[in-house]
Amino acid sequence: MLLGRNMDRELKGDLGIWVVLIVLSLFSLLAVYSSTGSIAHTSNGGDVTSYLINQIIFLGFGFIITYIVHLMPYMKFAKLGRILLVIAVILLIYTMFFGEVINHASRWIRIPIIGLTFQTSEFAKLALIIYLAREISDRQDNIKSFRDAFVPIIIPILIVCGLIAPSNLSTSLLIFFTGLTMMFMGRLSLKWLAILVLFGIVLFGVIIALGYFFPDYVRVGTWINRLSNFRGTGVVDDYQVSRAKMAIANGGWFGLGPGNSIQRNFIPYPYADFIFAIICEEYGIFGAFAVLSLFALFFVRCFILVLKSPKAFGAILAMGLCLNITIQALANMAVAVNVMPVTGVSLPLISKGGSSLFFMSISFGIILSVSKFIEDYSSKVPNPITDDQTLKTTQDESNH
Repeated sequence: MLLGRNMDRELKGDLGIWVVLIVLSLFSLLAVYSSTGSIAHTSNGGDVTSYLINQIIFLGFGFIITYIVHLMPYMKFAKLGRILLVIAVILLIYTMFFGEVINHASRWIRIPIIGLTFQTSEFAKLALIIYLAREISDRQDNIKSFRDAFVPIIIPILIVCGLIAPSNLSTSLLIFFTGLTMMFMGRLSLKWLAILVLFGIVLFGVIIALGYFFPDYVRVGTWINRLSNFRGTGVVDDYQVSRAKMAIANGGWFGLGPGNSIQRNFIPYPYADFIFAIICEEYGIFGAFAVLSLFALFFVRCFILVLKSPKAFGAILAMGLCLNITIQALANMAVAVNVMPVTGVSLPLISKGGSSLFFMSISFGIILSVSKFIEDYSSKVPNPITDDQTLKTTQDESNH
């Protein structure tokens, strides 16, 4: 009881979202500790503990970031949206030509002095969502206008997606869909949204065409191979997917138990893209359902925030960040169970990593900041009303 009261006092915002964050972090420690066994034996002298300690440090640092950000008024991020987007575009251009090439893709840049690498697309996702939330909420008076609303909102989406797609198509599609949903929430014209989808298809075709002329920058061959393997028309089945299927089959209903995964020794990078398969093998269908339920709970709690938010910016920002996290989680799990082609996206908060976890922690912090604002607002206004009603009331009072 005392612990519950202390948590409620120290952790502001939606308690359900805090619970999801903490439980997913615990899942991460168990899954990363188990899945790094093979890499530890080949490159770290069998020392698995060091990987666990690193993940504890990353998660601890991420929790601190979430805590600090959730105490900040989320409206401050509205002022940063445009400058963050400019920085993101510059970093994406730099990454395309001068980034660190890992696994045949230029997605990372190395930070001078400390030597750490981070994935610039993770920063770009966050920056774009903040920018879109601000622009959509600020342009509500002319939201149906092509020139005054649609163009200023869509151009940054196309630029960011176009810069990311050559090396990371799945992330580009994730961003595009998230942006499209935010625009739909913001009441942009359905006619322009339909045109946007068609334009996105054309842009995708252009990127594929460029890939044949600039294969070092556009991974067309990788995309085709993944689609062929998914459809079963490739020369051989995708090795990772085959091993993931075996892991899920081994797990059954209740799993083999923590640390007893067999396929972790055969799946490349089992601690990243296919960590969900390891969870299925060790914790069974029940463990997999628990992870899926946590992300479902997170989505539901965020959706409730959107319904309660008295400000358009907070509602659109929270839902944009929520969609980015939940869609990525669903994509990762869908790949592991062979419902989708291999995408290369990590499982939020669970997969081993630094930059992804860092920006996910910021996203959780912003969502919780929105939740905290709603709680404070509700305590001051027992029956919350919309911004339009507030404005109308103020105008009526001034007339009298």
